[in-house]
Amino acid sequence: MGSNLSQQTAERLYNQIVAEGRLSPGDKLPNEVDLSHELGVSRATLREAIRALTVQGVLEVQRGRGTFVSRQVAEIEDFGFGRLEEIRGRLRDLFELRAIFEPQAARLACVRATEQELAEILTQGERVAARIQAGEDRTQADLEFHGAIVRATHNAFMMRLLPIISQAVETAIGSAGEGQENLAQATLRDHALLLEFFARRDGVGAEHAMAIHMAHAMDEMGLEAGQHSGSGCHS
Repeated sequence: MGSNLSQQTAERLYNQIVAEGRLSPGDKLPNEVDLSHELGVSRATLREAIRALTVQGVLEVQRGRGTFVSRQVAEIEDFGFGRLEEIRGRLRDLFELRAIFEPQAARLACVRATEQELAEILTQGERVAARIQAGEDRTQADLEFHGAIVRATHNAFMMRLLPIISQAVETAIGSAGEGQENLAQATLRDHALLLEFFARRDGVGAEHAMAIHMAHAMDEMGLEAGQHSGSGCHS
């Protein structure tokens, strides 16, 4: 039912922008608290709606400034609301796979990494933190951090899952909307804990820290674990 509410919220926002003209191209959206109160929905539902509209090109996120109506919004003629659930379900599926796979990868990497590989993991983790603290795009640094962990497992089949991780990271960062800052801060805290365990080569600790990181990411993005969109091959 939550997905239907987020879709309805996205439609209401879209109508306010396009049909009612309350916001013009280039205008900034009200803050999350005020807008969720105005629409009568939770902040999590609002984030899902904003994320969907961002993916569709109706809204755009400007780092450190907020979420704005796209200047190209007038060119959008056929808004595919039927895709909202597909996008959300796809992102959930990606993160469910990550939640199963990456904690084990972290554990193995702690045990199997060479000294050089361990140094690379720590360095890439610090790069992610630096990007977040500077308010800069962390996408590439985050990809390299998780990639360094998977490579350090020395498992050829785990390596084949790297494109899936990359897709999930890019999609999450690129479509987080006004939840971007919350997601970034959760990443900063979770990665700090991960790096502590890696520095000590504590495989069990790294496994649990990565599981926590995945849970926090799904929570910040409003992806309810264990629920499915009911489309395609979902069971």
